Amino acid sequence: MAKGNINVSVENIFPLIKKFLYSDHEIFLRELVSNGTDATLKLKHLTSIGESKAEYGNPIIEVKIDKEGKKLHIIDQGLGMTAEEVEKYINQVAFSGAEEFLDQYKDSAKDSGIIGHFGLGFYSAFMVAEKVEIITKSHKEDTVAAHWTCDGSPEFTLVPHDKTDRGTEIILHIAEDSTEFLEEARIGSLLSKYNKFMPIPIKFGTKEVNDPNHTPETTKDAEGKETTEPQKKITVDNIINNPNPAWTKQPSELEDENYKSFYRELYPAQFEEPLFHIHLNVDYPFNLTGILYFPKMTQDMSMQKDKIQLYQNQVFVTDNVEGIVPEFLTMLRGVIDSPDIPLNVSRSYLQADGAVKKISSYITRKVADKLKSLFNNNREDFEAKWNDIKVVIEYGMLSEDKFFDKADAFALYPTVDNKYYTYTELENAINANQTDKDGKMVILYASNQDDQHTYIEAAKAKGYEVLLLDSPIVSHLMQKLESSKENITFARVDADSIDKLIKKEDTTISKLDEDQTKALDELLKEVIPSDKFMVQLEPQDSDAAPFMITQPEFMRRMKEMQATGGGGMNMFGNMPEIYNLVVNTNSELVGEILNTKTKKKQERLITQSLDLARLSQGLLKGKELSDFVKRSYEMIK
Repeated sequence: MAKGNINVSVENIFPLIKKFLYSDHEIFLRELVSNGTDATLKLKHLTSIGESKAEYGNPIIEVKIDKEGKKLHIIDQGLGMTAEEVEKYINQVAFSGAEEFLDQYKDSAKDSGIIGHFGLGFYSAFMVAEKVEIITKSHKEDTVAAHWTCDGSPEFTLVPHDKTDRGTEIILHIAEDSTEFLEEARIGSLLSKYNKFMPIPIKFGTKEVNDPNHTPETTKDAEGKETTEPQKKITVDNIINNPNPAWTKQPSELEDENYKSFYRELYPAQFEEPLFHIHLNVDYPFNLTGILYFPKMTQDMSMQKDKIQLYQNQVFVTDNVEGIVPEFLTMLRGVIDSPDIPLNVSRSYLQADGAVKKISSYITRKVADKLKSLFNNNREDFEAKWNDIKVVIEYGMLSEDKFFDKADAFALYPTVDNKYYTYTELENAINANQTDKDGKMVILYASNQDDQHTYIEAAKAKGYEVLLLDSPIVSHLMQKLESSKENITFARVDADSIDKLIKKEDTTISKLDEDQTKALDELLKEVIPSDKFMVQLEPQDSDAAPFMITQPEFMRRMKEMQATGGGGMNMFGNMPEIYNLVVNTNSELVGEILNTKTKKKQERLITQSLDLARLSQGLLKGKELSDFVKRSYEMIK
């Protein structure tokens, strides 16, 4: 029997604390199962190169709960350890077995999927256990099994054991404050969370399934009534993981249905199928595999985030991939797996790490290339999905300059008539007709086709195209486009009268002379509240609307940007809503208002006209709406 002290010296304890001390106690199970997987993959590699004479077979890892004995068992059929190796890898805490293994076999082990730091993550067991035992037997011939015991103090015991089969069993004597880890539901959920796609099958109890070799017989009695015997059940191992998930395979091995099936495996509560997927697979200058899915997007972008799962060699790390995945893609779903990202990461580490930055750039490029390919191969299908993916693309254009440049090839600008343009196509379509007298191309848009119908029709009557831009971040995107493209400006169709939005050389002459114009202006200001409306008298076509309410593009856009997180724009969000009231001096109604003899009727016509304009903008509500309806009935009596 050996007895001694665990070697935890000053020079090696600090790296241990820095890299492997966990604040979340549940991580212990991930670490111990990962160690078992590591030991099994090591054995697989050694047998494949002839370094071990053991029969690899079909090993599994088993997790067992002994609730009565307050113990949790993690059992593997990997390479095991001799007593000397236990001394070396367990007692000398800072000495990493995986590191030495990779050093020794670095050329042939490069692609063997070995993960590591065996002996270090093991100590996470003491976060939940008052005593830990290791019973282990090496794969090497003529070796004796070893039994190591430690109660969390620097002291340990190491004695021979009669275990005859290869591998390691770790027994955790669960502490009183951690008895939750003796509950089947708790352990099951942790295995599902962290080890769902580990490369070695993980057994957790048994389950009953239908016997595939039994077909229930159906018999008839004397009266012809049919009776079917019960389906025979058999008990099988409950394997809780999928050792060969879709992202570990080559795209050529998978059909579209395989990708959809894997999506359902990742998100069993998600009933809608993804719009499309992107398979990531790179081995230089870093290793990265994964599958990203574009789901149907909602207007609430915050609800979409943190759905991508990050793995290290099929071990779950986190679903907060900020810093690894570009921010605009955190609304996607799927899996990213890279051995170049450590199991225990902090946000500051990720932001400073060069490999992580390269991964982020690669993912951005890969997504852009996939979107371009989808657009080129089936534009009709891409257009049909545009409303479901536009928020991600527009967000990417705003936040990533390289993505902005690539997006010119596939970002779409839909019109109110359901036509879809790329920017170049839009420019070619409207440049001749929608360039103003100063040589600036004016891109008209609506944010709500129903609310702005009158203004849209006025623009279409001039032969102008009107885009339908209604995503929550479109105001920010327009600012970006205006600063990036030459000689363009965006204007919402209700920002002013159509002739002022796109000013041409020719001007409309007013039917009113100077005295009539002055009289009209004074009359309007007596009736129309100046704290809500700025009155503008403008000569327009006689068939244009007599009264039209507009809101200046700059002010409205700044308020929208402030509402969706535009920094430095709080001043605009606090300003009162003030609208322009554009009065067409060439309309017959305006002439009638001027020519009406009684002041009371003039005021009534002005109030009614103003309310009609407010109604078209959805600004007439409550008592004012009730008064308008009552007045309207009185006027048609």
